[in-house]
Amino acid sequence: MLLSGLTIYAEDRLIENGYLVIDGGKIAAIGEGEPNDAGRYGRHVRFDGKHKLIPGMIDIHIHGAAGADTMDATLDALMTIAKALPKEGTTSFLATTITQKPEAIESALDNVKTYMDDQPAGAAEVLGVHLEGPFINAAKAGAQPIEYIKSGDPDLFARWQKRSGDRIKVVTLAPEIDRGMELVKRLRDLGIVASIGHSAASFAEVTEAVRAGARHVTHLYNGMNSLHHRHPGVVGAAFLHEELFAEMIVDGVHISPEAVDIAYRLKGKDRIILITDAMRAKGLDDGTYDLGGQAVHVKDGVATLSGGQLAGSVLKMDQALRNMMRFTGADLADVIQMGAINPAIQIGVYDRKGSIRVGKDADLVVLNERDEPVLTLCNGTVAYDRHKAS
Repeated sequence: MLLSGLTIYAEDRLIENGYLVIDGGKIAAIGEGEPNDAGRYGRHVRFDGKHKLIPGMIDIHIHGAAGADTMDATLDALMTIAKALPKEGTTSFLATTITQKPEAIESALDNVKTYMDDQPAGAAEVLGVHLEGPFINAAKAGAQPIEYIKSGDPDLFARWQKRSGDRIKVVTLAPEIDRGMELVKRLRDLGIVASIGHSAASFAEVTEAVRAGARHVTHLYNGMNSLHHRHPGVVGAAFLHEELFAEMIVDGVHISPEAVDIAYRLKGKDRIILITDAMRAKGLDDGTYDLGGQAVHVKDGVATLSGGQLAGSVLKMDQALRNMMRFTGADLADVIQMGAINPAIQIGVYDRKGSIRVGKDADLVVLNERDEPVLTLCNGTVAYDRHKAS
């Protein structure tokens, strides 16, 4: 397959009027103009020079979409999510769990393992699991069911990781809870990202966790104490510890545009990861939906529990990119860094995903002049075509 007439945001340069060749699901060639042998490709898609080609986004924190959720623990649910995400420019993701009874988490892990053993073509690729909870602080539970919260348990986690076939890549935890630091160290030793979230940790406790191996903060500003001038806490530590990547839900609801801009100025494009934290209502109408056994009410794009707490989002990744540019003045190359490169680096897949380079997976998104996806390819297979979808 040949794509041409594009501004290509390649890993090492920007190519005007560029072309890209896909062969065997990989990026086979990149260049300017058109290749001399353009006529030999089975499919040649020409664009008008106003479209842009960017790497596919990697959503490392997403619970569900299109009526399905990771905790449904069915192959159909994961397929539904994977088929829905390319429309928003997401080509791979971490299936994210929620605090629940152990049996429910284990069923979800079993299901992800089975699904990943035989993934379908033409859909976003599941890269593993983001285990959000149950090792969190009840005082900062948010939409995580409090009755299933557990203290840090490295042995339980090790059993879960073995059960998943080593598919767990990120664990959201509160380091200040009983045995929390011990769990951080175990995750470090296993090469798994320990992420501080749903936590009331002090600045000193976060610093200790960083020394123990924590390298990530889950949905910055949310599920943690607000920044205080005498108690900077997780937010302040995230700003000052360069070791920490910080996730952000840039929907204009979870974080004000001004707070997004503050984080961007302090962390910079190299240490922010854009996520959606979306739940099953994404892509559907307003109504009442389930999240971890709880009723979530979605109205005007805002998802809340009955008590008013925010409960995930219905944010789409392409909107997150546009919001980030609008809120901060970042350009498209910057948001590619935050939405594709940084998550790929953090979960250890940058050798094959996250940027446009010969030899990498052909996870690609064509954007129009309004930075809306019009064509998405996952591992070289068309997963979304706006023209055909309309």
